[in-house]
Amino acid sequence: MPLKEIQEDVDKWTSQFELQYWMPHEIYARLGEEFGELGREINHTYGPKTKKASEDKRDMGEEIADIIFTLVCLANSQGIKLDECWKVVMDK
Repeated sequence: MPLKEIQEDVDKWTSQFELQYWMPHEIYARLGEEFGELGREINHTYGPKTKKASEDKRDMGEEIADIIFTLVCLANSQGIKLDECWKVVMDK
């Protein structure tokens, strides 16, 4: 799916809320939380930290998708067209 379509999907989904996007610093804080959840799963799967019996198994793919969703919210809130930015990065 092209980045433009992903941004449109997120924009459509978030449009149901009165406040469509949080402030950038709030989105950034959420991004930190999402990275922490991914880090915890990686540490449980590949590192020395064992999962508590009460903890649910999380899917790393879903955790990565949560990060992508949050980044797209940040881009959308700032009017950033990720497809254009992606091309610049790949052309470097």
